[in-house]
Formats: sequence, structure tokens, C-alpha cells
Amino acid sequence: MGLAAPQSTFSATDYLAWEAEQPARHEFLDGEVFAMAGAEDRHVTVTMNTAFALRQHLSGGPCRTYMSDMRLHVADANSYFYPDILVTCSALDAASSMVKSEPKLIIEVLSPSTAAYDRGQKFSHYRSLPSLEEYVLIDLASRTADAYRKGPDGLWVLHPFAKGDTVNLASVALDIAPAQLFAEVPEKSSADAGAI
Repeated sequence: MGLAAPQSTFSATDYLAWEAEQPARHEFLDGEVFAMAGAEDRHVTVTMNTAFALRQHLSGGPCRTYMSDMRLHVADANSYFYPDILVTCSALDAASSMVKSEPKLIIEVLSPSTAAYDRGQKFSHYRSLPSLEEYVLIDLASRTADAYRKGPDGLWVLHPFAKGDTVNLASVALDIAPAQLFAEVPEKSSADAGAI
């Protein structure tokens, strides 16, 4: 999550009108607006690798894959987010060109500044989406992934994937091998290398 925008509080309607005029993206969390920070190349590459695998796998069916510029409305949290990747198979979402609200799968690629938020508060908001079946967190530093899946009882269960494991996205029946997930992604960022 980035820094709060200058105006202290917005209604959702005000936010949507204001956001349409902004050169950069902002998330909306129950009246507060936060600027989205840029991402490093490893983050962008893993996001693209994953989105491309999903797009190819789901091609020709009712499901669509969207990357970080697609806004997600979480009504129960009175919020709008920009997930790294979302997949929706909803007819309602297909009819809405600017905002999606019924994702089946959400994926976030973790960065040091957002990892705690993505694992905690953001996940708690995402869990309020009745359509959501799976939430996946990809950790660049450890090259691991955690998939949280909603069971028939409504409880969320963690399915961890260690470094070198093929990541199974059960909600869309797709396995992504580590070579595909981390293609063209160095083990460490240039910032990490400079710190050694």
C-alpha cells in the first residue's frame, strides 16, 4: 500500500470520479485513498509470467485474466483494489469494463513493503468476496508461494509451495512449473546484490 493521497476522506463515488482523472493508480479503502507505488522488474516479470500462463490456459472459455491495472470492488469493505492478477468467470464482470467484483482467483506478488498488508488486512477484505475460491501469494525473495483455498465449509486452508515446487492453482485447474513462473527472473534483485 502506498502513501495516503492529500484529501483525507472520499466517498466511493468521489473516489471513482477523482481516480478517472489521475495519471497514477490509487487504491480506496473505506474513505482513504492510497497511491500505488511502482514495482521492481522481478515483480513485473513474475506477474506477467503468471498472467500469460493463465491467459493461455483459460483461452476460449468464459474466464478472463486481468493484471494490475484492473480495479476490483470489494463492497463489504467499501474498497477498491488493484490486485496483481485476478481471474473472473462472472457474466456480471464481463459486462463491466472498468471494475470487476466477482473474482474466482486473486494473486499478489509480494514485495517487502506490502507483504504484511497482502497477507493480513488485504486478505481479510478479499475473503469477504463470495465468489473468491483461491488467494495466492508469490514470494520473490524465497521463490515460494502460499495458496489459500476456501473449502466447502467456508474455511480458508493454506496450501504452501516450497522453492522448486510446481504451483497448483486449483480454482482454475492450472499447474505452473517454477521454470515458467520465474522465467527471466534473477535470484536476487540488483538492489539485493548491491547490499551484499
